[in-house]
Amino acid sequence: MFGFRRTQRDSEISPDEIFLDASNLPDFNQSSLEGRLEKPLTRSSYLGIGLAVILIFSALVAQAAHLEIMKGASYAKRSEQNLLRPEVLFAERGAILDRNGVPLVTNQTTPSDLLVRRIYKTPGLSNLLGYVSYPKKDSSGQYYDTEIKGLAGVEKSFNAQLAGTNGTLLVEKDARGHVESQGTSIPAKNGSDLTLSIDVRAQAAFYTAIQQFADRIPFQGGSGILMDVNTGEVRALVSYPEYDSNVLSSGGPSSVIAGYATDKRQVYLNRPVEGLYTPGSVVKPIEASGALADGTIDPSKTINDIGYISVPNPYDPTHPTKFVDWKAIGVEDLRKAIAFSSDVYFYMVGGGFGGQKGLGITRLAYWFQTFGFTSPTGIELPGEASGFIPTPAWKQTTYHQSWSIGDTYHTAIGQYATQITPLEEARAIAAIANGGKLVKPTLIKGGTPQGESIAVSAQALQVVREGMRQGVQEGTSIGLNDLSFVNIAGKTGTAQLGFNNEFYNAWAVGFFPYENPKYVYVVVMEHGPSGNAFGGIYAMHQFFQTLHQSAPDYFK
Repeated sequence: MFGFRRTQRDSEISPDEIFLDASNLPDFNQSSLEGRLEKPLTRSSYLGIGLAVILIFSALVAQAAHLEIMKGASYAKRSEQNLLRPEVLFAERGAILDRNGVPLVTNQTTPSDLLVRRIYKTPGLSNLLGYVSYPKKDSSGQYYDTEIKGLAGVEKSFNAQLAGTNGTLLVEKDARGHVESQGTSIPAKNGSDLTLSIDVRAQAAFYTAIQQFADRIPFQGGSGILMDVNTGEVRALVSYPEYDSNVLSSGGPSSVIAGYATDKRQVYLNRPVEGLYTPGSVVKPIEASGALADGTIDPSKTINDIGYISVPNPYDPTHPTKFVDWKAIGVEDLRKAIAFSSDVYFYMVGGGFGGQKGLGITRLAYWFQTFGFTSPTGIELPGEASGFIPTPAWKQTTYHQSWSIGDTYHTAIGQYATQITPLEEARAIAAIANGGKLVKPTLIKGGTPQGESIAVSAQALQVVREGMRQGVQEGTSIGLNDLSFVNIAGKTGTAQLGFNNEFYNAWAVGFFPYENPKYVYVVVMEHGPSGNAFGGIYAMHQFFQTLHQSAPDYFK
């Protein structure tokens, strides 16, 4: 037998060859190593792959270091300047309209910052409408306060309705500040318009009459109200002097705003609503209504007004105390006492004298309170004041003194410590005119009337209305009797002020038309010089003449 010799190269048998079946070798593709086990990677291959990974990672680290250390500050600045930033889309605040659709407050867009500015109709409306504050920017020009807020008047009271809701605008800018792209993220929702009960024609006529009369005498200021006696809708609400809503909203000129702060006439005071005044004789129709309801006085009861009553002094019988009238009126009944504003008659009605029983301070205060003199009317304005009626308990607490009959007499004619607002007086006179309903004043057109009934008979109120009508025909309101286009019922009042009574407030109140009352008016001319012959009737006369020319529908 022949022997076999192995060469050096075949000294080992490959594992593939162990499992290789020679019988099926022709069925495999030997060029693709089919039929053989794959050869494992060598150690040098592993080393090569590892070296490649290390080189790639090193390159990445080097590049990152370059970007962060060498160019980091530059790229960070560019990144900050080229961001997608949210910007405010300011909502448009609702317009404010008068009852006939005349714009009282409108909007004007400022192109530079897309902010909508308020434009107020002036003069004569600022204390009523109020003003707003605008959004504030920081030193970098970014808004940190993004709301337009009502700060006074109607703007404050109805801020939620007027304001709307701001939106958001997404803006992308490049490093140079150029806008690359923008898109609305959240749209702005505009505020709702507000229609007031105010008639700008009546407002303008009333403001002009008060302004001109106040400047002429001069009075420190004045207020005026025209209100529907049945619904409480306020047609005019005037306060003079006033600020300028456009000035306060815009924040300048600063010199003008500084002048407001130092003006002794209190331009920020909304006088018809916030002003408290000694009423004087305009409380007499209310007192008469209460006295008739209580049966304290008969309307036909007459007294002889000789110009004063004399009350015995218990401490010195030789020196009785006199309570004087503004003049000796003579024999009068209740109607004439209202018409001529007799103090003597109402001393007796309020406190009693001789054989005439009086209401007394408790019932007097009760009727003043019942007609609304000590509680807010509820009108939709901020800062409304409440009137005050003095009582024995108040005097004892405040001055540690007992109440006297003289205190009752003075309270009965609207003096002493009595204070009311013009709006409270308007509501009380409206109750007399409308048959006994104490309505709630409102600034909203077409709202549901609100109020409460007063327990005074229709006959009693008719007597008081007749007395007020007589006041225009021949009494203290006779200055309104020459108006041929309307019949008015009225009452005046004078309240003395100052240590020596050197100043006074002049009131004129009433309603019209007399035959079918629709509107109540109140005017207060404030802090005028004593001795002046002109009172609130003068301002009312001018108002009625102007209103008849500009709005004759009030007298049809």
